[in-house]
Amino acid sequence: MSQRPGTPRLLRQLNDRAALELLLSDGPLTRTQLGTRTGLSKVTASQLLARLEERDLVRVVGSQAGGRGPNAALYAVVPESAYVAALDVSARRVTATIADITGRIVGDATVDPSASDDPVALVHTTVMRLVDEAGVPLDRLRACVIGTPGVVDPRTGDIRFSFDLITWHEGILEALRTDLRRSVMIENDVNLAALAEHAEGIAAGVSEFVLIWLSAAGGVGMSTMIDGRIHRGRSGSAGEIGYLPVPGAPMPGDLGLPAGYGSPRGDSRELPHGFQALVRSGQIVELAAEHGIEGGDVVTVVERAASSDSPRAEAFLEAFAERIARGVAAVSVILDPGLVVLGGDVARAGGTRLAERVQAATARIAPNDTEIGLGAVEGSPVVRGALLHALEHARDEVFSSTV
Repeated sequence: MSQRPGTPRLLRQLNDRAALELLLSDGPLTRTQLGTRTGLSKVTASQLLARLEERDLVRVVGSQAGGRGPNAALYAVVPESAYVAALDVSARRVTATIADITGRIVGDATVDPSASDDPVALVHTTVMRLVDEAGVPLDRLRACVIGTPGVVDPRTGDIRFSFDLITWHEGILEALRTDLRRSVMIENDVNLAALAEHAEGIAAGVSEFVLIWLSAAGGVGMSTMIDGRIHRGRSGSAGEIGYLPVPGAPMPGDLGLPAGYGSPRGDSRELPHGFQALVRSGQIVELAAEHGIEGGDVVTVVERAASSDSPRAEAFLEAFAERIARGVAAVSVILDPGLVVLGGDVARAGGTRLAERVQAATARIAPNDTEIGLGAVEGSPVVRGALLHALEHARDEVFSSTV
């Protein structure tokens, strides 16, 4: 039977959820502190804590000296009551982490994706390695979020298309849920990085911003947050900025390709037209060589330029920033986000020197007063965003079923 608003059961659930969230953010707390901050009476707070203790969601972790009476017990959320897994799956590597319900990371793993052509087997292997090495009971794993460079259908949560992972296709989500027998979610990797920047990075507290992702492995991508929510578009393709027609970049027809076609060479992972044709890894390495900066990969040449004061390095950074600015300016005049965050390993290699030049170049093209910032999330923003997303889902599930 469904519960109507205002029933005792529903009120207990709401109180339990509020108490658990408070213990996560501000704990450990005494019964009196919990009652004061939630507005509950001493009796109700005592009943609540007893109920949560019985379900192994909270426990006493110490005591606090008080007045004349005995020390007051301090309560905290039981970390091992549930766990979540977060994966970043790319064509080059799978990076994964596992954390308890409090968000404390208890294990990491890196897997070579070439070990298996089957996405289900690849994810299964990664998750099993995580739980085995961390010593986590598999039945305590409540949620798994997977970040991929693919287009995710906002209606079904399934993969529609992945330029880099050709074996990832519709039906993968259900297969993963069946195999792992628990909640599994797939999300675009750049969207997850945007979630991390919004929660903990340069965009913390910013309700509207754009993240432009510059990656050595995956080219260029984009995520847009509007009113604190990721904008996915009707088909989930919002943010495929690599296809954006910009000055200086060829159109598909110029190359004899049908509209939307990827690369004429089966081994290439980069678009030969649109915005990505200007900022893809190979083009930037060639641009660096033209300015006398040698290196075998895009991250190396951008790092060398950003750490050098030579006129050649400066000229290269200016030229690279001008290319990036063509995409940033197009986004700015349409969305006027106020803040554009540059993320990914290539942007990180360029650092603030590159970001400052992109802002100056954008100002020469677009009339908007757009701030250009560098992503500030430590480690992998994709994995961090996946972890935060998984924690939110797991807490919804665990904390909403306490009575």
